[in-house]
Amino acid sequence: MIADILSDTTTRMDRAVEAAKDDFATVRTGRANPQLFQKILVDYYGLPTPLAQLASLNSPEARSLVITPYDKSALKDIEQAIRDTPNLGANPTNDGNIVRITMPELTEERRKEYVKLVRSKGEDHRVHLRGIRRKAKDELDGLKSEVGEDDLVRAEKELDALTRAHVDEIDEALKRKEAELLDI
Repeated sequence: MIADILSDTTTRMDRAVEAAKDDFATVRTGRANPQLFQKILVDYYGLPTPLAQLASLNSPEARSLVITPYDKSALKDIEQAIRDTPNLGANPTNDGNIVRITMPELTEERRKEYVKLVRSKGEDHRVHLRGIRRKAKDELDGLKSEVGEDDLVRAEKELDALTRAHVDEIDEALKRKEAELLDI
């Protein structure tokens, strides 16, 4: 039972770390990164649809991005969704076949704002990890009558080590993203 709880907790923490890394990837750096645009929701026939499902995204140059829709009738909707997305600073142009985006240079002030945003997201993900830990601890405490106290103490130490390792992973991804943001 303890092994099942720890295994489930490990899986959930791994997913939380991956979500954090994906979240960090959506914060813009000085380069045009297709991951920035994949989660943009486009109003496609009345349904909010992720851009990655409607078009292919390519980055031919460091600061430009080309979006080729699978359905040409979605061009205007894609262009509008990109314009409506805050914090991108992107101005898309539509030539009838593709949407081309040239990302402006980031100012020092904007870079610092993005660092603050990434740190805030990092803290949110660490809080989520601690929530997963708390739930697992509650489940372990529920087993007090069924297993020995030594086993519970050992499981809690293992749970703490698991949490520490996953928080360190998030911190490392955060450091990499901050360095990437501040790199000119």
